[in-house]
Amino acid sequence: MVVEGAEFADYFWPAAEQMVEMSHEYWRTNGKFVPNVTVRIASGGYIGGGLYHSQNIEGWLTTLPGIRVVVPAFADDAAGLLRTAMRSRGITLYLEPKFLYNSASAKARVPKDFAVPFGKARLRRRGSDLTIVAYGTPVHFALEAAEKLAKDGKEVEVIDIRSLVPLDFDAIAASVKKTSRVLVVHEDKVRGGFGGELVARIAAELFEYLDAPVERVGSPFTPVGFNRILERAILPDTARVLAAAKKTLAY
Repeated sequence: MVVEGAEFADYFWPAAEQMVEMSHEYWRTNGKFVPNVTVRIASGGYIGGGLYHSQNIEGWLTTLPGIRVVVPAFADDAAGLLRTAMRSRGITLYLEPKFLYNSASAKARVPKDFAVPFGKARLRRRGSDLTIVAYGTPVHFALEAAEKLAKDGKEVEVIDIRSLVPLDFDAIAASVKKTSRVLVVHEDKVRGGFGGELVARIAAELFEYLDAPVERVGSPFTPVGFNRILERAILPDTARVLAAAKKTLAY
């Protein structure tokens, strides 16, 4: 079953109990007795939608054992992840950054029958000086920041994790071992956001390879404002990613 266009992520909470129950059933029956469900959820901001149309909920969803959580940043991955989700047993929360629906930067050719495996990150740009780990809309900010830094002779590697649960931590580790510096970027609030999990694992498992503290870029601890000025003040952008990248590189 595909739940089409759950508009918007902010409205998901009345369904939270059902999602928790499905995740429990998947876990306690080892996946034998569980609905095969893909829930498409339009998430995120940058549309002037305000308090009830601009929030991100992956920080909560990724705390539920028994479900998958994916977030595409380009059209080909959007099609490929959805195809894989519909063909897979169990529950997939498919978060669609609504800002990218009409974004030219997210355009991509989608090969026939293209599918993207769960738990496999995508290397968007190769580099040797800094790793930026991102998903969803901020992948594009990371790529833009990397382009600007290249003019200063700094080569930034950008990893689009695509799949939050399961997570391709091996791809992150391989990059960090090469660059020794890492910046985690997401649209959601820094406090309680999924980036905290990434930073914790990097610090615990890759500490010996790090030459600088792991930095994070995300939103402050507040809902997304409706006023465009407030929205711009809250949500991350290329400038914030660039500033954090320069700080990490200079350490």
